[in-house]
Amino acid sequence: MIKYALGCQKNHEFEGWFASSDEFTRLNEAGLLDCPVCGSKKVQKLLMAPSVKSTKGKENMVSTPSVPSSMPAAIPAVTAPAMPQIPAEIKEQFISQLRELKKHVLANSENVGAKFGEEVRKIHYGEAEERGIYGSTSPEEAVELLDEGISILPMPDLPEDKN
Repeated sequence: MIKYALGCQKNHEFEGWFASSDEFTRLNEAGLLDCPVCGSKKVQKLLMAPSVKSTKGKENMVSTPSVPSSMPAAIPAVTAPAMPQIPAEIKEQFISQLRELKKHVLANSENVGAKFGEEVRKIHYGEAEERGIYGSTSPEEAVELLDEGISILPMPDLPEDKN
């Protein structure tokens, strides 16, 4: 997966995840990409710094909760705009709601740590009791889980998580 910084003709900036550069081009030329702020179909890649892997061998981990089969999972192709573009009062209300969501998931789910991929597969295939779980997995395994039809969602990063 490739993450691109994107922008529209009205200078709104946002991000998008794509299987490849060719996939971005195909979707953009087909008019299937649009700005999440204004809906403009004129989307282009913006200049961005390259992603450099650490030489210490640390794996890039993503915190992901499982989603019970009764809940639909939606993984948008293009993420929401950067937070500074949102009015302050709406931004704080949104962050407050994300805090409550994260608090609920943490209080009502089991932390399976690095065994997330293994455990969520067991649940999906009926080899373990269905329950809410969260833990960490690599971005590659997260894609594999989604390809298998397993509903997962990333936990939101909150401002205090970056301290």
